[in-house]
Amino acid sequence: MPEDDILVQMKGLLPTPGGSGVFLQAEGKAITIFIDPMVTRALQLALAGKEAPRPLTHDLLVAIQSGLGVKLLRARIHDCREETFFASLLLQQENELGKCLLEVDARPSDAMVLAVKCGAPLYVNRALWERTEDMSWAMGSLE
Repeated sequence: MPEDDILVQMKGLLPTPGGSGVFLQAEGKAITIFIDPMVTRALQLALAGKEAPRPLTHDLLVAIQSGLGVKLLRARIHDCREETFFASLLLQQENELGKCLLEVDARPSDAMVLAVKCGAPLYVNRALWERTEDMSWAMGSLE
């Protein structure tokens, strides 16, 4: 983990008219990232440890990773510009040819679902964390 990242935990989803707000919490603070309805459903299933009747896109990605011997090491939310968050996935493939690390761009919502499905940690860049509004007060709406 880079020193400039904070390990966060998903603390819940709050339905909104356009999807859901996902609460990420660490160090006594919570931030919210809004996601669309389709990814909301995939994240709800992943958090509950349930599978959809037919594979969803995230299930397909996990199956492809598994088939290629690729492991998701971490998901990282690293930037926000014009109210849009940016994330990446750090992937590792190890085989008889050696070890390969690859960082790929991802939507934060997809990164969160894959982190849950793969049991990988989720990080937020510290500078981003510090400049993002604390939404701890809104977590009471989850109860």
